[in-house]
Amino acid sequence: MSMITTLEKKGIKVPDQIKDILNNAPKVHFFNTTDELIVASTNGEENATFEVKYDVPGKGEYVEAVVHKVSNGISANYTEAYMRRRDPNSMLIADSKPTDKTHYRDVFDKEFDGLRTETFDWLKGQELAVFLFWAGSYPVGAGGIAIAPANAGFFALGLAFLQKIMHIDQLQEDFKLNSVIYVAPPFRHTHFDGKQRVVHNRLDDIHEIFSYNLYPGPSAKKGLYSVLLDEGEKEGWITTHCSTVQVINPYDNSTNFMHEGASGGGKSEMLQFVPREPNGQVKIGYNMVTGEERLINIPLFCTFNPVTDDMALCHPSYQKNNGKLSVADAENAWFIRVDGVNNYGDDPALERVTMNPPEPLLFLNIDTNPNGTAMIWNHIEDEPGKRCPNPRVIIPREDIHGVLKRPVTIDVRSFGVRTPPTSKENPSYGILGIFHILPPALAWLWRLVSPRGHANPSITSDGSMASEGVGSYWPFATGQKVKQANLLLEQIINSPRVRYTLTPNQHIGMWKVGFKPQLLMREYLTRRGNAKLRSEQYQPARSPLLGYELNYLTIEGNKVPSRFLKVYKQDEVGEEGYDKGAEILYDFFRKELPQYLQPDLLPLGRQIIEACLNGASVEEYNQLLPMEFKYAFLKKEKKEKKK
Repeated sequence: MSMITTLEKKGIKVPDQIKDILNNAPKVHFFNTTDELIVASTNGEENATFEVKYDVPGKGEYVEAVVHKVSNGISANYTEAYMRRRDPNSMLIADSKPTDKTHYRDVFDKEFDGLRTETFDWLKGQELAVFLFWAGSYPVGAGGIAIAPANAGFFALGLAFLQKIMHIDQLQEDFKLNSVIYVAPPFRHTHFDGKQRVVHNRLDDIHEIFSYNLYPGPSAKKGLYSVLLDEGEKEGWITTHCSTVQVINPYDNSTNFMHEGASGGGKSEMLQFVPREPNGQVKIGYNMVTGEERLINIPLFCTFNPVTDDMALCHPSYQKNNGKLSVADAENAWFIRVDGVNNYGDDPALERVTMNPPEPLLFLNIDTNPNGTAMIWNHIEDEPGKRCPNPRVIIPREDIHGVLKRPVTIDVRSFGVRTPPTSKENPSYGILGIFHILPPALAWLWRLVSPRGHANPSITSDGSMASEGVGSYWPFATGQKVKQANLLLEQIINSPRVRYTLTPNQHIGMWKVGFKPQLLMREYLTRRGNAKLRSEQYQPARSPLLGYELNYLTIEGNKVPSRFLKVYKQDEVGEEGYDKGAEILYDFFRKELPQYLQPDLLPLGRQIIEACLNGASVEEYNQLLPMEFKYAFLKKEKKEKKK
């Protein structure tokens, strides 16, 4: 019995274009498990090495990737350095539904129908790998089908890990084909000048994703994120771009953190242990001018249970109407960047689960040998002496130690920003202290602008300050910015008991700090539990965009020097360097925010943006949407009509 017949007997409608491809392809391999795809990744269990290659008109035979079977899974390496990171400009929209994204026809001056047909014809000439998946967390999310050339088994494996592969005999009665991914790698050469392109075609009955490359970032991962965002935009909920972790302090009290930010903003790192120096101390950072190091002693760290790594469903069915936000993981596996693991022992927990995994894993951009072991600190080189900044491993979430399998209720929403070195001589926006407290209105603005930040390892960029937009997930959304901005604001209004923080990574002024600020914030706020900060502990920051800055911070008896709390106290920066950096940051907000001032924007949102553009103080933001949660008992209509 064919797959199509089996699905239709279960009452699952298969669109005609999918039937046509599967009925006409010379051979179709249907997969039910990741174990089957692991074998397919090297074109058979007997092969330790396999080249994923295609005949490209004008180029001849072109090798896209080299795949190795290793003792701990499958390792794939792309032959081009460009293909080892996500291109943030890869998305195009083919349909005529509402969108603020670039249409295919705007770039190529013709409709997508011709290329769509050409893609289908190419697939009908290929031996295919096909499987069903569920994007999200059943029953929230979308069912789907993947159709790829059979020799791209490693790509199919990555998708089957990230969004759960579904066994055809175990489908629920309400399973529907809401989405499809068509994979056609040679087209990036023949039609897109070698660039990563992912075309979305939102039909009434199914969301089509055309992946014209084999890097899973823009398609298998973020492409299906688009499907969830599209579904939420229609139904009035969000899939946030964040990691989530339940942290337990040494006194058995727990705090749930949700860490948001653009790619490279520290989401995966929020789920990692605080690294210690060989003598057991914790290094906050070192001064890039003087070489001075600052270390503190923390005898006992908090423990934690991971919940989400990159995407969190904020579905209405999870909400408890308790003034907080409840979320669940939107992924079945985690696409973990390991650029911070440069030597054995840098991250023992991650090394343990990747070297001796309960099941085979998929490694990308890791230098391996056939039948060897993939070690996450052996990053492939983009060129001699230059390591790839985006080495990855895909780990099923059930293999992560302590992972929670249920929705959790959020206490603190933090936002991470990659900050550059900042000094009087070279001022920049690296003026954030170790962490700041944000009024909810200002927290919303930070999510609207979502700076991609300094030296982003996850994507291709020119290094300039750029925005990822609403909630930092705008690069993956197919709809409209103002609708997403409204959903974010309503979410903040409806969860008034959540606290908001802002934290840098990489640099605080002229101190190199890595991801320590967010990890130390996690340690400190978890130790405090529900206790509020003392009023004298914080004050309005010198730059109003940074909310409230800390006057002092003590962790386990260790006083954190004020130069990490107020960057203008660093000799290398001073008030002059800080103020110039603050103006750079303010210019960025003034550049990014006006686009949201559309007729459909909520009245309160308009008030907040106009206040920012007029140079509002921290207290003015706090008056618009107070940090106290008494405003929860106001009618939303009144809030929206407030002048």
